[in-house]
Amino acid sequence: MIDPGTVRRIVRLANLSPDDVVLEVGPGFGSLTLALLPNVRRVVAVEVDRALAGSLRETVAAVQPQFAGRLAVVHADAARVAAIPGERPTVLVANLPYNVAVPVVLHLLATTASLVRGLVMVQAEVADRMCAAPGSRSYGVPSVKLAWFAAARRAGPVPRTVFWPVPGVDSGLVAFTRRDPPTTSASRGEVFAVIDAAFAQRRKTLRAALAGWAGSRGAAERLLRSAGVDPRARGETLGVTDFVRIAAARSGDRRAQSERTNQSCGPDTIG
Repeated sequence: MIDPGTVRRIVRLANLSPDDVVLEVGPGFGSLTLALLPNVRRVVAVEVDRALAGSLRETVAAVQPQFAGRLAVVHADAARVAAIPGERPTVLVANLPYNVAVPVVLHLLATTASLVRGLVMVQAEVADRMCAAPGSRSYGVPSVKLAWFAAARRAGPVPRTVFWPVPGVDSGLVAFTRRDPPTTSASRGEVFAVIDAAFAQRRKTLRAALAGWAGSRGAAERLLRSAGVDPRARGETLGVTDFVRIAAARSGDRRAQSERTNQSCGPDTIG
């Protein structure tokens, strides 16, 4: 990213405070890092490239020595790191690699409970998917899974000309604010399994798309009706709370079956 105006715009839209600890993923040569450091208490930069991670420290020490103490560099893959070391980050601000943007955001929200909001730059098409509403053409797995963790919105376009070399696509900014996940008896993994199954065959009705997940079309229809969802609907029309109800219906069904099995296999009575 070579345009200073775009860098300043990102920092402004991130709405940072002096007490924030920013998590930056993929800092590269540090153009965004240098703009973040004067505005926050600390920047934790996660960089998968060992050479870039080392050069980032040198760049900050040379250009902004007064802020060098605010920088922590972690050499790791942000999509796989189990926990961010050091101070707990409060805000994610990053120019994310296009091919891993959604997995990185979802992983960090799942593993870093201290993150309360974020502003990320991603490919424009990915930004549309992350923020799409049910029923729209861009709505899909990224939209629903991000909605489990946070409320997301488009925060503005970014033209390809602000980068060097110039990529073949435009980018977009996505702002999100964490919220409590829906209350449910199902686990996040169970809810996400329903989402994956529903969109694996997105043009099919839920009765057909969830047949493998439920065990049969008949079982899928029964669970959908139990959840108050029309079996003829498609996954692209459902919100995250709809998927939560479907997962909870199956979770409750499994518990009931387990209880019946335990009752039928109770201890023998010795007379």
